[in-house]
Amino acid sequence: MDPLSLRRYCLQKKRATDDLPFGEDALVIKVANKMFALIMTGNETPSVNLKCDPALALELRRKYPVITPGYHMNKQHWNTVLLDGNLPEEQILQMVDHSYDLVVKGLKKSDRDLLESL
Repeated sequence: MDPLSLRRYCLQKKRATDDLPFGEDALVIKVANKMFALIMTGNETPSVNLKCDPALALELRRKYPVITPGYHMNKQHWNTVLLDGNLPEEQILQMVDHSYDLVVKGLKKSDRDLLESL
């Protein structure tokens, strides 16, 4: 999956926005001002950081060599996924959905209620 397609998918989520607070090579995707994806394009191989349940994060890292502990993130709760074509697109999209859902679940009730009303 290429970074542009990944960005488009992420921005289809309710209240998802994007920003470049860390420079042109690090696109932050947020919901209700909380990050759920960080798409990095500055390296030879693009990657994305996604939030993940800690037990699932370990399982995914064991199963797929292109998934590693989150680069510059909390390594227990974030994975870095190389976008080098070695992981099925469906798996990446499932991981994006999971990250988004975890972030939404952690929002204040008023923010979750607003999100659900849209």
